[in-house]
Amino acid sequence: MTMHVLSRSLSTATRLSTKRASSTPFSGYGISRPYSDSFSLGTNETEGLERWIASPPSHTLYDSLNVEHLSDLYITLPTRDGTRRSYVAPESGDVLPFGHHLAFFHARRAEAQLRADGTDEDISPPAPFTKRMWAGGKITWNNDNPLLVGHRTKGISTVTGAERKGFDKGKPMVFVTQKIEYVQEGQKTPSVVEERAHVYFHADMFANRKKVFDREVNGIPTSPDFSFKYTPTPVTLFRYSALMFNAHHIHLDKEYCEKEEGYPGKLLAIPSIFSAYVVQERIVHGPLTAQMLLETVDFNVPGVQVKSFEYRATNPLFVNRELNINGKWIDKSNIQVWCSDVNGIVGMTGKAVIQ
Repeated sequence: MTMHVLSRSLSTATRLSTKRASSTPFSGYGISRPYSDSFSLGTNETEGLERWIASPPSHTLYDSLNVEHLSDLYITLPTRDGTRRSYVAPESGDVLPFGHHLAFFHARRAEAQLRADGTDEDISPPAPFTKRMWAGGKITWNNDNPLLVGHRTKGISTVTGAERKGFDKGKPMVFVTQKIEYVQEGQKTPSVVEERAHVYFHADMFANRKKVFDREVNGIPTSPDFSFKYTPTPVTLFRYSALMFNAHHIHLDKEYCEKEEGYPGKLLAIPSIFSAYVVQERIVHGPLTAQMLLETVDFNVPGVQVKSFEYRATNPLFVNRELNINGKWIDKSNIQVWCSDVNGIVGMTGKAVIQ
C-alpha cells in the first residue's frame, strides 16, 4: 500500500529562486514550440508562479513493493509476459528489476483533487500551467544495496529545478525537475536516486497546436547491436496507467487526445505493408518507453548490472504503432538506446552505463 505525505521544502527555496539556466538538466527535451498563438500571464498568474518557485513542493511516498503488483507489471511488459521467453514469476525478496520502481510510489488523490486532464498537482506549478508532458530523466542504482521486492521503501521527492522557457516570446513553458531518493526500510542510504523532468504548458496552448510529431533526432546509429519490437495497444496503456494509478487522459481517452490536445486521430498508412492502417491518437507513457529501453538491455544482455540510465523524450509515440527498441554498444561500459516507431520517428533516446 502506498501512503502519501505532502510538505513544503523551505530549505530548497533559496536555491531555486536564483538563476536557473543550468538547474534543469533535461530542458533540452525535444519539444518545438507547439503554439500557433502567443500567450501572456496576468499579474496574479505571474505572482502565483513566483511564489511556487520560491517555496517548491516536496513529498514522501511509501510503498511495500509487493509481489502481486509486480506480477501485474510483469504480465503487462512484453519482455516478461511469457510470450517471448518463459514466464518467471517474481518472489518476495527478489531484487527489483531495473526501472520497475516506476510502477510503484504513486500519489493517492481523490478524483476531485485531480486536474481536468486527470493529472495530480503534487509537483505542478499553478494555473495556467496545467498541461504536462514527461520530458526525461536519469536513474542511478546502488547495486550493492538494491531495492528488494516486498520490502517497505520510502521515496523522498524534492523539486530541485524550475526553469522558465519561452516567456519572452509569449510562449511560456516551465520545466520542472524533481529528485527522488528511494530508501529501503532499515537502510540509511538510497538504493536508487532518480531525477525526473516534466514540462508544463499554458492551459490553452493546444487550441491551435502545430501538428509536428516527427522532429528529426540526430546521432542515431545506422544499425543496432540488438533490438526488441512490440506494439503498445489500448490494453497495454490501460494496464500501465492502472499500475501507476495514472489517470492522465492522453493515455486513455481517444476523444480527449484529438479534441483537447490536438493529437492526430486519423487512419495512417504503414509503409511497406499493403493495405494496412493504424489509428494514432492516444500517447504511450514516457515512463513505459523508458522502462522498455531498460528492459531491452536486460532482455538482450543477460545478467547485466546497470549503474545509471539517462533518457530523453523526443517525439510522442502513439498507440497501435509498432515500436522498435534498439541498443548499440558504445564501448564495454556504455550502451546507446533509442525507440522509434514503424515510420522511423524516434520517440526516446537514452544511454545505459553498465557496471
